[in-house]
Amino acid sequence: MFEFAWPWVFALLPLPWLLRTLLPAADSGEAALKVSFLAELEHLAGHRARINLPTWRQQLPFILLWLLLLSAAARPQWMGPPLPLPASGRDLLVAVDVSGSMDYPDMRWGDEDVSRLSLVKSLLGDVLEQRKGDRIGLILFGSKAYVQAPLTFDRHTVRVWLDEALVGIAGKNTAIGDAIGLALKRLRLRPAQSRVLILVTDGANNGGQIHPLTAARLAALENVKIYTIGIGANPEQDGALGMLGVNPSLDLDEPSLREIAQITGGQYFRAHDGQELQAIGSLLDQLEPVSQQPTQARPSEALYPWPLAGALLLSVLLMMREHWANSALQRFFRQRPRLPVAPQWRERLQRLRLRRRR
Repeated sequence: MFEFAWPWVFALLPLPWLLRTLLPAADSGEAALKVSFLAELEHLAGHRARINLPTWRQQLPFILLWLLLLSAAARPQWMGPPLPLPASGRDLLVAVDVSGSMDYPDMRWGDEDVSRLSLVKSLLGDVLEQRKGDRIGLILFGSKAYVQAPLTFDRHTVRVWLDEALVGIAGKNTAIGDAIGLALKRLRLRPAQSRVLILVTDGANNGGQIHPLTAARLAALENVKIYTIGIGANPEQDGALGMLGVNPSLDLDEPSLREIAQITGGQYFRAHDGQELQAIGSLLDQLEPVSQQPTQARPSEALYPWPLAGALLLSVLLMMREHWANSALQRFFRQRPRLPVAPQWRERLQRLRLRRRR
C-alpha cells in the first residue's frame, strides 16, 4: 500500500505563487532608462506595450520540479501487510556496579585472574544477548545511577554498551538504593508480571539518597522482582589486599542483598569466580517469560529517492538548457550584427554571384 508519511507537506504547494504575489519585485541595481514619449510611440505603433510574462508552458518544468521536491519531503513509502511482533518475555533491567572496587582482579576465569567488571561484561553480556523476546535495559551505578540503555529489543546494542562501561564512570562509591529507585521508575509503567531487575554489586551501600531496603519495599509494591548477585572472591581464601591494605571482598553486604531479593520475591546469588557466575547466568536464563499484549508492525520501504532523483535530473536539464540558450556561441549565431551595404555595392555583388554560377 502506497502512502505519504507526512502528507501535510503538500500544504506548501502554493508557496512560490504566494511569494511571487506578496513580495516586492527584486531590484537588479541597474539604472533604469525613462522614456518620456513612450505613450506617443505606442500610439504611432498602433498597439500597447505588453509585459513579457512567462507562459504556463514555460513555467511547467519549474512546477514539476517543485512537485517532485514536495513529494520527496512528504516521505513516500510502500507499506507492507501487518506482521506479528514477538512481544512475549520480560522487561529486564540490569544494574551493574561500576564503582572503584569493581576493578579489583580477584576473579578466576580459566587460568587467568581478571577484574570483577571484566568478568561481568563477558559472562553476563552473553546471557543478556541470548534472551530472545525480552526487552533489555542497562543501568550503571556508582556514586549515582544512570540509564545507559533504555528497555529495548536490541540486545546486541545493550551488550556493546555494557562492554564499553568503565570503572569509576559513575563515581567511586556504591549507591544501591538509587539504582533500585531508577529501575523502579523505568519499570513501573510496564506490565505488572514482567518487571525484573538484576542487580550486580561487590560492595555495600555507601552513597546515594535512598536506602536499599526502602527502595526494595517500594519495588515490592510495584511488583518489581529483584535478583541480586554479589560478586567477589572468598575473603577467607583470597589473601590479596587492595590499595589501602584491605581485601575489597570484605565490603560485600550479603545480608542486605539477600533481604532485598526476599522482599521483592527474587533470589540472591553469590559468585566467587567465573564458573559460579556462569552458572548463575544459566539459572537466570531459565526464567519463564510472561506473555504480554501482542503487537503488530508493518514493514515499510522508503521511496523518497525516486522523486528526489527526478528533481535532480530535471534541475540538471534546466541548467543545461539555460546555459546553452545564453552561451556565447548561440548569441553569436542568433544575434550576429549585419553591416550596412550600399545599393551600388549590392548590385556588384549580385553580378559576381551570377558570373560564378555560370
